[in-house]
Amino acid sequence: MEKERTFVIIKPDAVQRGLIGKIITRFEEKGIKIVAMKLVSVSKELAENHYGIHKGKPFFDSTVKYITSSPVVAIILEGNNTIEMVRGMMGKTNPQKADMGTIRGDYGQFIGRNIIHGSDSSKNAKFEINLWFKPEEISDYTCINEKWLTE
Repeated sequence: MEKERTFVIIKPDAVQRGLIGKIITRFEEKGIKIVAMKLVSVSKELAENHYGIHKGKPFFDSTVKYITSSPVVAIILEGNNTIEMVRGMMGKTNPQKADMGTIRGDYGQFIGRNIIHGSDSSKNAKFEINLWFKPEEISDYTCINEKWLTE
């Protein structure tokens, strides 16, 4: 199985509520490798580029205002089938419909404050990674546990 990378944002509500460590721990305990991570005060320009596909929709301005309201943690995760795995761990976009045991199901209450973002496709992961990180900010390394995670 080929490794893939995905992009995740731990959003302002999770940062303000002190959930960064709990969320990161879930990925690490699952065996997903962190290859880049930083705390970011998001500019309006970065937010508008990130959410550009939603420009013109009723929620665009409020989403940009929200994501720029407090620092976020931007992360690149790597592993086998990582995009699908991370999306499953996050749970449904609306925390009220997300299963308990998922990040949104356990920590979120409302769709407008849904704790976390994760890329929904390989194409979007590449776009988001390139938007948020410079190549030199991404580490390429082998974790000691990698040989024990897959057949």
